[in-house]
Amino acid sequence: MEELVSYIVKALVVNKEDVKVEAVKENDTTIILKVSVNEKDLGKVIGKNGKIANSLRAIVKSVPTDNNVRYFVKIME
Repeated sequence: MEELVSYIVKALVVNKEDVKVEAVKENDTTIILKVSVNEKDLGKVIGKNGKIANSLRAIVKSVPTDNNVRYFVKIME
């Protein structure tokens, strides 16, 4: 899942080398994907009224997982 999020975010930003996606396991069924980008690209990842960020979250939620693990996307500032 980290690779998918990284691929999508890198397609949106100018500074691709600054994209970092870190998976943090909150409990047995929840994993938070923390996305860090360059400060200049933050607006492109969030989008107007958060539309890009919400779309990214919807894509992640729609991908099936093996053992009922839920992924959440958090965009770090």
